[in-house]
Amino acid sequence: MLKKILIKEVYLPIIYIIIALIIYAILCKIVDKVLVFNKSVKNKKELQLKREKTIINLFKSIIKYIIAIITILAILNIYGIKTTSIIASLGIAGAIIGLAFQDTIKNLLSGIAIIFDNHYMQGDIVTINGFRGEVIELGLQTTKIKSYTGEVMIINNSAITSVINHSMYDTILYLEFPVSKDLALTDLEKIINSINKKMLKLNDVTDDIKPLGIEKLNANNYIYKVEIDCKPDSHFQINREFFKYLKEEYDKKNINVPGEYLEVINKK
Repeated sequence: MLKKILIKEVYLPIIYIIIALIIYAILCKIVDKVLVFNKSVKNKKELQLKREKTIINLFKSIIKYIIAIITILAILNIYGIKTTSIIASLGIAGAIIGLAFQDTIKNLLSGIAIIFDNHYMQGDIVTINGFRGEVIELGLQTTKIKSYTGEVMIINNSAITSVINHSMYDTILYLEFPVSKDLALTDLEKIINSINKKMLKLNDVTDDIKPLGIEKLNANNYIYKVEIDCKPDSHFQINREFFKYLKEEYDKKNINVPGEYLEVINKK
């Protein structure tokens, strides 16, 4: 009889652990298959892959802890320890811990919500609580944002009240530039077409330049407006490239664009 009890206390825990490992491996495979978004997309963006990896690892961690707790309680039950009283004690302890670490729990839940709702991911350009920069780290507790001038803001996820994601959709860039009043619109269209061919070679430009027409008439020139579709947060660079190509076209065709001037009349 004693031998049977010893065998039960030795082998059953090992069997429970093996079963737990098998269940964990199966559930991890299910999570890998279920939580992969847009399976039809072969060449996914790096940020999308990071988001999927973050969510998958989060679910695997939750599954691991749940299986570990259930396995430990089952093994303790083999040795005659009343797990019901332990569960009740854990509930009380959990309530105490929850009160003591409520800020940490808030940050954790906010971090999970940010990841699942896809507010932003690592590498995105965002404005959070008025601070603009690149998300260099997205954790379950805090978010780190680096500005263009090098400052890094570390903010608790629960303290984030407003988010503007500049990387979520393409940018529409509207540019205005002066044109000589002597330059015909047909010649201007040729210049824009020439610039368009150069702009399309840039990786950040997503579509042809759209001429919108004359925006304003001045005494010595007129202001023309165009629209350029470009990738998120690339408008500063695209703006510089456009005016560089515009100057090259003006220089090539010896086009001079006179500016406005202030005429002062002295009366005696």
